[in-house]
Amino acid sequence: MKTRLLGGIAALLLAVIGTVLLVTYVQGADKRAQEGLDPVSVLVVKERIPAGTKAEEIQSKVKVETLPQSAVAPGTISALTDQTGKVTSADLQPGEQLLGMKLVSPKELAPGTVPVPEGLQESTFVLSPERILGGRIEAGDTVTVYASFKVDDAIAAGANLPAGLTGWKNFTELLYHDVLVTAVQQAAPDAEKSAGADKGVALPNGSAYVTVALSDANASKMVFGAEFGTLWLSKQNEKTAKSDPPTTTFGGLLQ
Repeated sequence: MKTRLLGGIAALLLAVIGTVLLVTYVQGADKRAQEGLDPVSVLVVKERIPAGTKAEEIQSKVKVETLPQSAVAPGTISALTDQTGKVTSADLQPGEQLLGMKLVSPKELAPGTVPVPEGLQESTFVLSPERILGGRIEAGDTVTVYASFKVDDAIAAGANLPAGLTGWKNFTELLYHDVLVTAVQQAAPDAEKSAGADKGVALPNGSAYVTVALSDANASKMVFGAEFGTLWLSKQNEKTAKSDPPTTTFGGLLQ
């Protein structure tokens, strides 16, 4: 009788312990499941974004989606506020979660080059050091382009000159703001010839082949500036003020 009583008590204890363990496991499983379902806001790509696209330009190409935490890839970001100045390191496809690691400094891409923005084309110009900040222009920089011209007497007399330039032989024009430099190649001193190859002029130390991304129409104007005048680049930053100054002539300097 005593043995049966002890056996019943042991069985009861085992049942209680088993029930407690089962409840504890179920509660833990529920908690783990709930953690996996915690909603997380992430950025998801809406349309293809080419490599080299600036972070400031992709806001309209991504959307915020709320996904279960278990479905969110490690490193996915939820906002672009801290990505200013960065570019996409690869093509991004629709439906792809936007990973922070795919937004990088332009200088972290292929050495010396950055991708060409969609719709633009590249043109290369040989520029001496004083026209490229002493050689401090690099791939990924954004620049303002100026062109200076020395006009012959016939044109200066009035032929095909814009209003206000008649009588001036020399003038400087601001061509463009926000021109992306996609590559810079240092020219070997005294080994290569400049754009005026027919004159056989050797490149001075510090000259470089500077490649920029432009539309076809803007590239045509910049080529004209290089062919018949001289080009100058100034480096922009995030706070650069941009204006539309009139053509500069000697008369304008005296005003």
